[in-house]
Amino acid sequence: MEAMNSMPDTPISNRMKAAAETYVKLVLSVGEYDHDYVDAYFGPASWREEIKRSTPSLEDIRSSAQRVLEDLGNIPASTEEIVRLRQLYLTRQLQALLARLEMLQGRVFSFDEEAQALYDAAPPHHPESYFRTVLANLHGMVPGTGALAERYEGYRKGFVITPNRLDDVFQAAIRECRERTRQMIVLPPTERFALEYVNNKPWSGYNWYKGESISLIQINTDLPIYIDRAVDLAAHEGYPGHHVYNSMLEMHLARERGWMEFTVYALFSPQSLIAEGTANFGIEVAFPGNQRIEFERQVLFPAAGLDGTRAAEYYSIHRLTGVLNYAHNEAARSYLDGAMNRQQAEEWLVTYALMAPERARQRVGFIDAYRSYVINYNLGQDLVRQYIESRGGTDDDPRKRWDEFRQLISSPRLPSGLRT
Repeated sequence: MEAMNSMPDTPISNRMKAAAETYVKLVLSVGEYDHDYVDAYFGPASWREEIKRSTPSLEDIRSSAQRVLEDLGNIPASTEEIVRLRQLYLTRQLQALLARLEMLQGRVFSFDEEAQALYDAAPPHHPESYFRTVLANLHGMVPGTGALAERYEGYRKGFVITPNRLDDVFQAAIRECRERTRQMIVLPPTERFALEYVNNKPWSGYNWYKGESISLIQINTDLPIYIDRAVDLAAHEGYPGHHVYNSMLEMHLARERGWMEFTVYALFSPQSLIAEGTANFGIEVAFPGNQRIEFERQVLFPAAGLDGTRAAEYYSIHRLTGVLNYAHNEAARSYLDGAMNRQQAEEWLVTYALMAPERARQRVGFIDAYRSYVINYNLGQDLVRQYIESRGGTDDDPRKRWDEFRQLISSPRLPSGLRT
């Protein structure tokens, strides 16, 4: 791994440097107790080896985190915005680490408490009537008779990518997303990722970032994959989503500035709301207006053996069902807070998220594994969209939207900072 640059040494920068190094080692230490916690690490191998040798106790980790927080609070705020953001970022990431420690030690947070403590965001509440209104609007759009969830599932079966065409469709989607992204964002010339198809996972796709702008992207094939998931996953996991996000942080913050805290990614932290929110919103950034429908009509539908003339019809329905994404949060909230059992949570997802029963079971499995993490997808996307649009990055100004998006994924901004 190439040596990372560092900023000029001053008493304050040295304190920040020490705080950053301790933060990285604390994240690695928590990872020894929580195998999902360290999503990526590409810092010095010696630091990881040091932690594995010493294995600090949870109480030692807590004490060290509290000391770093106290020191960060005593460092004067910089006049440079990105340095102020860095200080806030380290502070909030450490606070989230402490909350995760409490969970590992047995504290049970409510869904809303956990979301705020880990992800720096307060998820909204949507009553059942909200989803009933959306479903009422869908009734006349989905063909067939009977329960809406069954009609919707039957309709979508006509848009499944068959296994023998899956790789061709995904490779075409990735090429388009990459080309669109590279036109607007300067990526390292050696950036790349490998694509794998896997089974028996609670998620539909995952990006494992390896450092040096290299990722492993895995696609779960347990359940049928619909045509819309090709661009969704190619953009979300790849371009301009997680692969690009991690590459930008590594290039601009870890390497150019020598900020070592960006060599580690703590999954259960505020960083994840930014990561998932930009990955989801990045789909709209890459395909403004009707460009996605046109691309899929001309390229992906034929590659999947589907009738491209039905692309607009499919997406008119798909777009409206997207409003139902917050049903996932309500199912997670009620299930984790004890207001629903597993079966009731699955039934809620079938009714209000229009999921097939097997997909609802997979989603509850995801909630079991990752709990309030579900807010990062929908709330994260909405907060990122609001932030970028408030700064002029609207759909009718794609270049400005790309500019704001690029700046966001190259900075240490927090979820709470998206509201300002």
